Amino acid sequence: MSVIQVNIALTGANIMGFLIAGLFFFRFWRLTHERLFAMFTLAFCVMALERVALLAMGSNHEFTPYVYFLRLAAYGLILVGIIDKNRGPQR
Repeated sequence: MSVIQVNIALTGANIMGFLIAGLFFFRFWRLTHERLFAMFTLAFCVMALERVALLAMGSNHEFTPYVYFLRLAAYGLILVGIIDKNRGPQR
């Protein structure tokens, strides 16, 4: 196996892991309808999309702004979900 094939296989495993985590949080969102779980679901799906984009562009384009924008969006969704959850009840 060449290095490129190993890189593709590991990226595919990474994508699968993100999607499984997204499905895990989606299940909890369906049970509780809490926005935190919805934000985590969206964040993990965006992280999987970022890995798909990186795989499509090739490993030489890892430092392009588009990839960082997707990562920033995913981490921003997690941060917004946590802040929203800890904000307390609205009056």
